[in-house]
Amino acid sequence: MTGSSSRMLALLSLLQATRDWPGQELADRLGVTPRTVRRDVDRLRNLGYRIGSSKGPYGGYRLEAGSELPPLLFDDDQAVAIAVALQGASASGVDVTEAAERALATVRQVMPSRLRHRIDGIRFTGAAAEVRVDPGVLEAASAAVRDRRVLRFDYGAAADRPPRRTEPHAVVAREGRWYLLAWDLEAADWRTYRLDRMRPRVPSGPSFTPRPLPAEDAATSLAARAKGSTTEDRWPCVGEVVIELPAREVVPWVGVGEVEERPDGRCRVTVGSWSWVGVLAAVARFDAPFTVVGPEPLREAAETLAARFATAADPPS
Repeated sequence: MTGSSSRMLALLSLLQATRDWPGQELADRLGVTPRTVRRDVDRLRNLGYRIGSSKGPYGGYRLEAGSELPPLLFDDDQAVAIAVALQGASASGVDVTEAAERALATVRQVMPSRLRHRIDGIRFTGAAAEVRVDPGVLEAASAAVRDRRVLRFDYGAAADRPPRRTEPHAVVAREGRWYLLAWDLEAADWRTYRLDRMRPRVPSGPSFTPRPLPAEDAATSLAARAKGSTTEDRWPCVGEVVIELPAREVVPWVGVGEVEERPDGRCRVTVGSWSWVGVLAAVARFDAPFTVVGPEPLREAAETLAARFATAADPPS
């Protein structure tokens, strides 16, 4: 785009920010006069964009929601980002793959040839999520979070149980699955629910005042609960060992653990788990000799596990 067309695209990009833009500030950003800004705003209005304006020292322009979808203008980077996002929709876990394919075809059709060439060169195979979430469930849960209204839903396969009643706090995507973090009114405690197992009921319940989370944010709260904690994203049991392997053979498989290379060719590994036996299991999978550094509960667990293995290795009488 050149001339007025590129300037209108830049103007539209600025107006998409949720704020009022004084005419003089828009003119300074675009390098034109306020009169040119007014003329470009009128052109955008003729294209179907609802742009409100207010006069006075604190007035300006604001892009408002419209009843119809006007022509969409994207710069090159935005268009490529949309194409990548639509191609990766199958990995999101939400059942919108077919709709995303149709949307990509529609967007591609109206792109100039230079952009079609760019996005056609971006081809990748994403690992589709094993569990699919109904878009309607995602919408219902998200709306309940936004409106701060009690969400009632059936959960799992038990059809004879009464519906759950929750104060939804956040919808969180984690490791290919979607979760609702909510305060369960019957249990009087925080709970996490998988969206693919939920069947929301209508109408929704009354409004509520959000409770403070046990952790700093929703993502941390969910990660903490997955590790048996409530306030911090950390394992309850964390131990250190020295493994008789070079660091390069451990790093790719240690997961969220830490590996420190030693001058003697061995490596020091810090790893966490639900239990001390779990820490030992995470280390034993490397199938190499190792020495426990600490803490003391890990040494005690190693002695207990060694006695267990010795008993298991004895032939039956």
